[in-house]
Amino acid sequence: MTEWSQCPGIERIPEVCGGAWKFRGTRVPVAALFQNLESGATVSEFLEWFPGVERAQVESVLEFTASTLAA
Repeated sequence: MTEWSQCPGIERIPEVCGGAWKFRGTRVPVAALFQNLESGATVSEFLEWFPGVERAQVESVLEFTASTLAA
């Protein structure tokens, strides 16, 4: 199980977005990134569609996910 609290750039606030993990300072759920990538979107397209999310946040989520899968 991924320990998302260790990933920089994201947060979980029970009263916001139903308590889902989201990009810090936004209302964009982390799940939206993976859903869009699975549908064929690029990171650049995702950032265009969700302007509050920063590239560094996306990169940290992807790097964190890759490192947890490798462990």
